[in-house]
Amino acid sequence: MPLTAWRLRLLMISLLTVSFLGALDHTVVATSLATIAGDLGAVQQMSWVLVSYTLASTVMLPVLGKLGDLLGVRLIFLASLVLFLVASLCCGLAQDITQLAIARVAQGIGSAGLHLMPQTIVGTVVPPRERPRVLSIIGAAFPVAILVGPLLGGVITDAWGWRWVFWINIPVGLIALALAVIAVPHVPGHSGRRFDIAGAVVLGISVTALVLGASWASADRWVIGVPVIVAAAVAAVALAVFILIEVRVSEPLVPLRHFANRTILICIVLSTVIGVGLFSVVSYVPTFVQMAYRTSATVSGLVPIATVFGMLVSTLFTGWLASRSGRYRMFPIVGTALAAGGLLIMAFLPPGLPLWAPMVAMALVGVGTGAFMNILVAVAQSAAPRSDTGSVTATVSLVRQVGSTTATAIVGGVIGAGVALGLPAGLDAATLTPAVVHASSAAVQAQVAELYTAVLSPIFIGLAIAYAVGIVAALLLPNRRLSDHFEPEPVPTAESATV
Repeated sequence: MPLTAWRLRLLMISLLTVSFLGALDHTVVATSLATIAGDLGAVQQMSWVLVSYTLASTVMLPVLGKLGDLLGVRLIFLASLVLFLVASLCCGLAQDITQLAIARVAQGIGSAGLHLMPQTIVGTVVPPRERPRVLSIIGAAFPVAILVGPLLGGVITDAWGWRWVFWINIPVGLIALALAVIAVPHVPGHSGRRFDIAGAVVLGISVTALVLGASWASADRWVIGVPVIVAAAVAAVALAVFILIEVRVSEPLVPLRHFANRTILICIVLSTVIGVGLFSVVSYVPTFVQMAYRTSATVSGLVPIATVFGMLVSTLFTGWLASRSGRYRMFPIVGTALAAGGLLIMAFLPPGLPLWAPMVAMALVGVGTGAFMNILVAVAQSAAPRSDTGSVTATVSLVRQVGSTTATAIVGGVIGAGVALGLPAGLDAATLTPAVVHASSAAVQAQVAELYTAVLSPIFIGLAIAYAVGIVAALLLPNRRLSDHFEPEPVPTAESATV
């Protein structure tokens, strides 16, 4: 049943608040990480504060998506929010790194629901044509959180202490919970269907091994040691077993029929391109700018800000356009082309140019990515049976997150190895910081700038190629129009992509 105008507005406010809460948590905590680790006396283990959260949120995406289909999105959404708030309380009460890591696992599970369920709810209660506009508004929480999160985390840590980085979630979350109880409608699930426990366990093992292996390889500057080989083998074997399970069970966790549907498959490819092409490198751009353009940390932050701001404006504008026209194919075509062009510009920028040059280039990447980031979720949902809305939404999100995590580790390892091999005499890669470089002679600074440019240029070219693959994929999207009304439950076939 369509929602009334006031109910839809209330729902959008509720989902936007929850999405912002989930997106903000990661960026706020990252700023406070050093303080947290020092206070708990666990500097060497501080990465587990992030790794435990990321692993839990990634592994639980397909599980929560399927549970939403079976039990109803409202129940999973409210349960995720409650778990997130309870885990935030426990994080702030943690007395050592072990307690904090365990609480972060629970918080990561809740965060997966906060990220996934708003999109699934939109796919369940909003007609296909309106979804790009609504999803773009909710999706705006992500770039806004990137912009304000680091500053907010620093302010809270300095003013109230690091525990309030977690506790601040509670009053905001309680308001969001009250709104959600009122605004999120009751949508019945398909409780007669069985949950794929074996598939969930095996996929969890595969994703965990993949993420851990990539993290270990990155930490060792992409030296392929025994732990990395074992992790890669476990991930590959578990993935093969998972596929065998999904082929045999009646209700698979990730229905493989999605991959036989051209529209859904292309949306999955495009989502992977976003994770690999943008999210893998954006965290390294400030260091690159500090070294290659010899700026301060504060000034270097202008480049990712330009990227995120471009993404924010683009996602809102294109979401509105897509809902207005019902057409969607042009947005990923233009978006991937713009992003590929921005990355190619970054690859060939000579060091020493004014800072506005990389800002413009990375803004192009942000505008291009934002042009289709949320639209492809709406398109994938419209191409799937309504009973699979949660699982198809989760699949699109999962491949983006796994692609981002894996590619980030690879990019970090390549940068670390390349810089270590080419550093001028007298500089140690283990203790290299922008401050050390800026305190060196002008000749050494110029050498380091050239080195970082030489190391990052092939990476930017490689990521531009990833977006070029996205251009080809986008050209293969069916040129259809999003429907103004809910479609009847389609019969799943190889081309049940009538959107």
